[in-house]
Amino acid sequence: MAQRRCPDCSVSMESVSVRDGEGMKPSIATGKREGLLGKIGLRNTTKLRGVCCPECGLVRLYADIE
Repeated sequence: MAQRRCPDCSVSMESVSVRDGEGMKPSIATGKREGLLGKIGLRNTTKLRGVCCPECGLVRLYADIE
């Protein structure tokens, strides 16, 4: 992931592990799938990556878009 800077403090943000209550990494739907899987309602997803500012504690999530 690209280096991120805190918009408030202007320091480098640190990568953090983000998990939901079930211990799974969060993801978001990015669109409908093609073919049979799309016909039954499954969607494409992408993982989310978390970063945290060590100074002010701001946390942001970024989609893992290629």
